[in-house]
Formats: sequence, structure tokens, C-alpha cells
Amino acid sequence: MSTPSPSVVLGFSGGLDTSFCVKYLTETGYDVHSIIVNTGGFTKDELKQIETHAYDLGVKTHTAVDAVESYYNTIIKYLVFGNVLKNNTYPLSVSAERLIQALHISDHVETMQADAVAHGSTGAGNDQVRFDMIFNIMIPGIKIITPIRDLKLSREEEIEYLKSRNVEMNFEKSMYSINKGLWGTSVGGKETLKSNGMLPEEAWPTQVTASTEQDIKLHFVKGELKGVDDQEFEQPVHAIQYLQSIAAPYGIGRDVHVGDTIIGIKGRVGFEAAAPMIIIKAHHTLEKHVLTKWQLNWKDQLALFYGNWLHEGQILDPVMRDIEAFFEHAQLHVTGDVFVRLMPYRFVVLGIESDYDLMNSQFGSYGEMNNGWTGEDVRGFSKIFGNQTSIYYQVKDSLDAKD
Repeated sequence: MSTPSPSVVLGFSGGLDTSFCVKYLTETGYDVHSIIVNTGGFTKDELKQIETHAYDLGVKTHTAVDAVESYYNTIIKYLVFGNVLKNNTYPLSVSAERLIQALHISDHVETMQADAVAHGSTGAGNDQVRFDMIFNIMIPGIKIITPIRDLKLSREEEIEYLKSRNVEMNFEKSMYSINKGLWGTSVGGKETLKSNGMLPEEAWPTQVTASTEQDIKLHFVKGELKGVDDQEFEQPVHAIQYLQSIAAPYGIGRDVHVGDTIIGIKGRVGFEAAAPMIIIKAHHTLEKHVLTKWQLNWKDQLALFYGNWLHEGQILDPVMRDIEAFFEHAQLHVTGDVFVRLMPYRFVVLGIESDYDLMNSQFGSYGEMNNGWTGEDVRGFSKIFGNQTSIYYQVKDSLDAKD
């Protein structure tokens, strides 16, 4: 009786790296069970094509998981609450989705009782750490296999290998690494491997077709997007997708992020994230109207840590739940409408309307008129507010005079 082949669960996207992994792992004696975790980047037809491609490559089983709702509820919601932009630029499009993918892949390894788990990360990026770390926490003791990293392969070498195995793919498209999800699309290519260079127009997944200015209204309920113009949505996921369909053709949210990787080197990646960028800026504007000074201050500080820690794969750290609880409470009054103007390659937040707006004429108009205090009140306040600093300088001046 022959010994059964060891089994491995492979996180699979159908792209160049994971296609290589299927062929390589199969040739090295593994039964490969592929799983694609859809975070909002694939249509039903695309998922079917990826399934067919997986079986053509030789997998034993293929599983598709719809993780869009869990992705939003577990991660994206808090990125909005925190107005999180890495280095004031990047909405953590790939960083966030890799974590939810790793969690679902871990669940599948346990379901399949697999001997190993594999992913297609290279040895030069952040994803290898994110996947490895979550696998070590969630499925300790399971062997982690990373063919691209271990063999130190270039994309050109992967293409050559697959062509030698008669694998049919769009290899020209494979010259760019594209990761699409609910919270944006990243694009990596030869232009992002150096410090100077912009992706060509044809590399962007969404082409610019809109040219006429358009005003839209975003409706937030306790910090979550629930409406766009006259369209109301029970699930914020659908509101995000609808806004993306309106704003993406303007080329809004295109940029190149330069950041510090988990492994200590700097890297560049292109991205397009029309809906995420508009939502974050609109949400932040609403918060500036309805939250107090110190709520905003502490949110900014916690959000900076939260975004950095999530970017580095630490979504399972209990401190993240503590910060999320703060974010949740801070959203109690973040309800209202935000008005935005869309234009080619940019947008402008025009203003807000909210019952919780603290910029209320009942209490005065900044620089014009006040209704809540008198000039004498301000004189006394100013003297008391600066009292300790005044004492400092009086003591200092008296001692300097003696010298």
C-alpha cells in the first residue's frame, strides 16, 4: 500500500506567484488544496475562471470564501473610525486584506486537517510576515511553505518556469502585481522598484472616463457610511461598493505610497482607492464638527498606533480590541451628511450637516460674535490659563537679575 501524499492548503489568487506555487508544490509531492479568500476584488465570473485555472494547474480541491462582510466588520470599520492613512497617504488596502485572508486560510487548514500551509509571498515584502505570524498564532505547529521566498525567484523566472510546463496565462499582465479588494487596489511593477517613476496609464486597473464635476452626499450613521445621495444601504459594504462605482472613473485615489516595511527596508507601491480616500476624508471632516477637542486628540494618537500595528500584521494583539472599543464609543454622535465634489483626479469636501454639529451659532460664531461669555470672562480666563507660565518667567527673571 502506497503512503498517501502530504496535503498542503495554499492561499490562491490565480496570479503568477500562486500559480507557480501550485505547479511547484505538486511536483514536489504535495496534494494541493487551494483556497481563495474574496475580500471584494473578484466577480462571480472571475472566481469561476480562477477555480478552472486552479484545477487546470493540478489542485486536488479548490475553495472560495466570501469574506467581504467579515473583512469590513473585523477591520475596515475601524480603519474608517480611526481615519487611518499610513504615512498620511495609504489606506492600508493590501495590509488589511492580507490579515483577514490569513485568518480564513488558517480556518481552512484546520477543516482540511492539512499537513502544511503555503503562501506565495516573496522574501522582500510585508506579506510574508503577516501570513507567517498569523499562521504561527492560529495553527501552531503546522509547517509553512513559501516557494517564491525560499527559491528567491524573480517574476521573469516564474514566468519561464510556467511556460516550460505549458501553463497558459496572460504573462504580459503578470508583469504587474495587482491586488484588488473592497478597500482599494495595489499595483506593483518595475516603476515602483525604484525611488523615481510613476506607473503608466495602462497599469492602472480603472481607466479615467469621467470628466464632468459631480456633487454627491454621503450619509454616516455612528461613523458608518449608510447612504450615498438618495441611495440608502443596510450594509456599509454595499455603500462602499456603490461609491467606488461612482468615484473610480474620475481617477480619484491614485497615488504611490512610500513606506517602511516590517522587515526594515523601504518600499514603494502604487494604489487606487477612490471610495476609501473619500470616505476617510469625509468621515474625518464630520468628526471635526461633532467631537470635542480631546476626543479628536486621543483618537489621532490611538489611530496612528492602530494603523501602524495593523500594517505590521498585529491584528490579533489584545490591545487592538481595546483601541477598537474606544473608537466605537467615539462614534456615538458621528451621524450626519457630508457633501463632496468629484473632479478628475481629485475631490473636495464642501461641508457637513449634522444635528450633533458643535459649530452651532447658538453659542457664537468664530471671529464674529459670541453668546456664551463676556469680555470680562475672557480677561479672567486668560489670566488664569497662563498663570503657571507667568509664575515661571517671574521666578526665572528674578533669579537672572541676581546673577
